Amino acid sequence: MMKFNFLLSCLFISLFTYSQIIEEKVVLYNDSIVLPGTLTIPSTTSEPPVAIFIHGSGNVDRNGNQAGVNINANYIKQLSDSLNKYGIAFYRYDKRTATAKNSKYMTSNVTINNFVKDAQIAIEHFKNDPRFSDIVVIGHSQGSLIAMLALSEDVTKFVSISGPSMSIEETLIQQLNTQATALGDKAREHFTELMTTDTIQKVHPFLMNIFAPVNQKFLKSWNQYVPAQLIHEIKTQKILIVNGDSDSQVSPEEARILHQVKPEATLAIIPKMNHVLKEINSFQENINSYHKDTYPLSSKLIEALVEFIIK
Repeated sequence: MMKFNFLLSCLFISLFTYSQIIEEKVVLYNDSIVLPGTLTIPSTTSEPPVAIFIHGSGNVDRNGNQAGVNINANYIKQLSDSLNKYGIAFYRYDKRTATAKNSKYMTSNVTINNFVKDAQIAIEHFKNDPRFSDIVVIGHSQGSLIAMLALSEDVTKFVSISGPSMSIEETLIQQLNTQATALGDKAREHFTELMTTDTIQKVHPFLMNIFAPVNQKFLKSWNQYVPAQLIHEIKTQKILIVNGDSDSQVSPEEARILHQVKPEATLAIIPKMNHVLKEINSFQENINSYHKDTYPLSSKLIEALVEFIIK
């Protein structure tokens, strides 16, 4: 009988906890581009802050998954659920590249500024919502740069997670040099040609996945920005800079560089956290965590975010 009562109590607590979260479907539009998203609000908190999540590169959906490349980490959804428990509302939306309705508008004319405008529309949507006390923008990876460009005076706090400090040119060349310096040198030549002539006449076959003609306008628009310069220019928002020390895509050194140019920001290097915000203990766990949502988010990340957002 005691065991039955225990199970019944657990079930009641689970249902009660779930019932404290109000979920709303929010569909925003950037001209013809559809940006469907989900807003979750802890109903037990009066006028909570709302966090708006800006995703990184790729066709990332609102949950942190990517169709076609078997990325099923579910890390954005897990982050939303985790922050909701601490009285923080959370808005996450499908990146324009993750929404099938947008496919006919996705052409070689897309630039980084299109993603910035998408983020600005999300911020604009919530700026006059009386339900929320503050707007916090969280930018992840490429989304860190996009968030910096999208910030307005309506945003009170900015969080950069796994955000590069360098231009995309320097970032890619650094990555390619670890494979072969000849590839890094060729990439430098390609960027020089692209930035001066708007095109690359003959792409090296080993670099076609980066410099394919359909990508060139986007790369040029992306390369005009240096995150370390942009974060230095942020004046009105409090800033938290976060990186995992097990991130194989963006080194923690990038976070330290951002902090060097913005020393008044808070820096958090999270032990054992990888690029998809999971706590890992081995190389194999790092790989597996991109493809399964069974790996938990780093608890240290949640602690750092809650302290920064609520403080």
